[in-house]
Amino acid sequence: MWNFKEYGEKTAIIDDAGNMVSYSELEDFGEEIAQKVGRRCVVFSLCTNTIGSVAGYASFMNHRIVPVMLNAHLETELLEHLIQVYHPAYIWTPDENREFFAGMESVFSRYGYQLLKTGFETDYELYPELGLLLTTSGSTGSPKFVRQSYRNVESNARSIVEYLELDDTERPISTLPMNYTYGLSIINSHFFVGATLLMTEKTLMQKEFWKFFREQEATSFGGVPYTYEILDKLRFYRMELPSLRYSTQAGGKLSVELHKKFAENAFANQRKFIVMYGQCEATARMGYLPAEYAVQKIGSMGIAIPGGTLSIIDVNGKEIQETQVTGELIYEGPNVTLGYAECREDLAKGDERGGRLETGDMAQKDEDGFFYIVGRKKRFLKIYGNRINLDELDRLIKSKFDFMECASSGVDDHLYIFVTDERQVEPVKDFVVEKTGFNHAAIRVIKIDEIPKNDAGKVLYKKLTAYYS
Repeated sequence: MWNFKEYGEKTAIIDDAGNMVSYSELEDFGEEIAQKVGRRCVVFSLCTNTIGSVAGYASFMNHRIVPVMLNAHLETELLEHLIQVYHPAYIWTPDENREFFAGMESVFSRYGYQLLKTGFETDYELYPELGLLLTTSGSTGSPKFVRQSYRNVESNARSIVEYLELDDTERPISTLPMNYTYGLSIINSHFFVGATLLMTEKTLMQKEFWKFFREQEATSFGGVPYTYEILDKLRFYRMELPSLRYSTQAGGKLSVELHKKFAENAFANQRKFIVMYGQCEATARMGYLPAEYAVQKIGSMGIAIPGGTLSIIDVNGKEIQETQVTGELIYEGPNVTLGYAECREDLAKGDERGGRLETGDMAQKDEDGFFYIVGRKKRFLKIYGNRINLDELDRLIKSKFDFMECASSGVDDHLYIFVTDERQVEPVKDFVVEKTGFNHAAIRVIKIDEIPKNDAGKVLYKKLTAYYS
């Protein structure tokens, strides 16, 4: 996958404790761990934003060992379930998790991680081009994974390198978990140019994160909409960050208000703000808004990435040529993944998608060919015969109530809106009635302690169904 020898003694990874690993050390480490594993097989990689986690992942990929990327803090019961479903030959785990695997033999350790032999000796068929498995459901422990090929990963990473114009002077800092497709794509693309990864488990809310950022002169970071909501509250615009060159946003549609704020701030500070669009099913990225259009095309997710194409189809599958007409967004390109797996037998399956992905997102395009996401295909309700876009409703509420935490869901004729502030229950209901014209009886606003989210900050709408009456 990557030719680490090419970059020799250049620093590949730095952590917030000051530890460093060079590209040549990564190469040697990979050879060593591959000898311990000894064959092509499945390894559960329990991920953290640390040197050990990144080094293990890179080594498995470079030696055609198939990693299943999981959050290291996944609940024990859920992890045990996945182990029984997939029978991994090894587990690559942080030292502090060792006690959870008391019956397994440790055959190798380095960088705060251990390689544990599970005892599952029977090998099963793996599709030759299967590179890794990523979950689509965050920390829920679902056995459903996206099957990504080596071609998927390489083509998408090289495309990102091209449109972001990456080189070996880049120093991206981790803000997203590496078991999340967006966080992993940052690692993948920067390894291709010999950049230096700045890895930390600290969050944006911690002073230590920003201390590490400034000391190591981070040049970029990525974030989901929730990341930018936090940055807005932290008064990011006032921060002195002279090393910062650009920031990227994906993982859901950013509100128009925040898009405008961050785009204008980037322009004023001679930085780049790049909105991107992607899904795990397309490895990572499918579209991007070039930085020079960040202010001009506020609200847009941009154009197709190099090597890919975007189109919009109607309910009959016919391509929509007209502008400002809503249909389902379709992506085609070499980064469209192989398909899903729900059990170990599925890992023998080949390419089930043929390079074409029906995204499930509803979109429009403008007269210049720029695309705009208007909602999810399944994120619509009918209230007394009137169709409502729940994503748009969430954006309306957040803009009115100062980006308050909220999430809307429901079933036809019953709209449920979840908020985290008791004082806003009635005001939110009145606001929605005013905006939609719906009867009060069709709307329930419920206060909950927190909106359930996955590792990537995306709302887990299925968990909200427990509150339906």
